[in-house]
Amino acid sequence: MRRVRTGCRLVLAMSVVLVSLGAPPSLAAPRPRAPQQARNKQRPRASPAPGPSSSEAPPSSLAPDAPTAPEATPPTPPPSAAPERPWAQGVSPENQQRALELFQTGNALLKDAVFVQASEKYRKALELWSHPAIHYNLALALMNLDQPLEVYEHLVAALRFGAEPLEADKFEYARNYKLLLEKQLARLDVTCDTPGATVLLDGKPLFQAPGHYSGLVRPGAHTFSATLQGYLPQNLNRTVLPGETANITLRLYTTEELTRYRRRFSVAMPWLVMGAGAALAGGSAWMHVRARAHFRSFDAGIAACGGCVPPLPLATQLERGYLLQTSAITGYTVGGAAFITGAILTALNQPQPYRIDPAQLAQPQVSIRPLLGGGSGGVQALVRF
Repeated sequence: MRRVRTGCRLVLAMSVVLVSLGAPPSLAAPRPRAPQQARNKQRPRASPAPGPSSSEAPPSSLAPDAPTAPEATPPTPPPSAAPERPWAQGVSPENQQRALELFQTGNALLKDAVFVQASEKYRKALELWSHPAIHYNLALALMNLDQPLEVYEHLVAALRFGAEPLEADKFEYARNYKLLLEKQLARLDVTCDTPGATVLLDGKPLFQAPGHYSGLVRPGAHTFSATLQGYLPQNLNRTVLPGETANITLRLYTTEELTRYRRRFSVAMPWLVMGAGAALAGGSAWMHVRARAHFRSFDAGIAACGGCVPPLPLATQLERGYLLQTSAITGYTVGGAAFITGAILTALNQPQPYRIDPAQLAQPQVSIRPLLGGGSGGVQALVRF
């Protein structure tokens, strides 16, 4: 009996030692609640992340670099005792502790599906410590708030240091969901080379030119604009499709660069009309001179015969004079009208300024992207003018 009791005391003592030295249970990041859009489309082939539990400790990836909670068993060694992880460099233990507390509060809210408040806690935690696990959990909360652009941004931040700060299944899930978002969103490549121009996307400042922007946007219609004092503003409407890469080039032009001139008629036409009128008037003047010559011949013949009845040759001279005189008067009238018409056309044919569309000065853009799927492949080329 003494031996048995002694053995029981040894077993009980060993159990107490193991419990007091055991590490606290680790908490994996909360299970994502996929947004409605992602549920209706193809999901990445990765197992969902484990669900949250308010009674569990923070993720094991977060715990080594954060100070130990007060209720934990033996305290962790000071940070100088172990090499600092890359995602913890420059973060004081006090900020790590405060971020850890906010992280745990966000996990509890995420478990209760209070996504807005959970995302606020995670954002405050990130202000203190940009840890991949916090980025990951914030992405989970934003999935349920229909914020695909922010989800993508925080998934990229969560994957920055590889799988070490996350568990393997969470890293795989984040990577697959990131690839899924890239297929559901559209990518923009916006360029503007006009120095000092302000480039806007849907009315919000994008960058100051000269510069370039590349990023993801929701599919659909978007408005691109660029403004600069002394230049005409440029506005461009473009509809982008899921998975498409849209190349947008904005350039500002002055009024002079977009001003062209045009005439109502050809430059020569008014002058031809005026020339025809002048030529007709000149011909009429010659006929007038000839008519006066015939009149003088007739008067000389009558004077020679002493006022006799004009013979046929003299009568012919008179008739020719009247005919030429009538023709000259008609020529003067028509020629003068033509000359005046040509002068009016010359005034109306002055160059008229008009503004052209900036797209007429832009070079055609060709974008080529591969098409893969269904055991086949190809290339799609889009030419935009």
